[in-house]
Amino acid sequence: MHLEIVTPDKKIFQGEVSEASFPGAGGSFQVLNNHAPIVSALAKGAVSFTTADGKQSMIVDGGVVEVKDNVIVLLAEKVVG
Repeated sequence: MHLEIVTPDKKIFQGEVSEASFPGAGGSFQVLNNHAPIVSALAKGAVSFTTADGKQSMIVDGGVVEVKDNVIVLLAEKVVG
């Protein structure tokens, strides 16, 4: 899957991932390959994803994530860490 993490200032991450987890407004959820299309608001919390180099994570301060056709686009208000 292709993941892009973007803030109003810059692109934080772009690359291939095997899975990703998000702090949804209604609770955390995970996205795997061939996930059904979804758009979700995000709460403040940890976003984690697994690349060929291993697991990575960062804290986002809200935003929106869209999953469609194995492309994940996360529009974050702010990345805290």
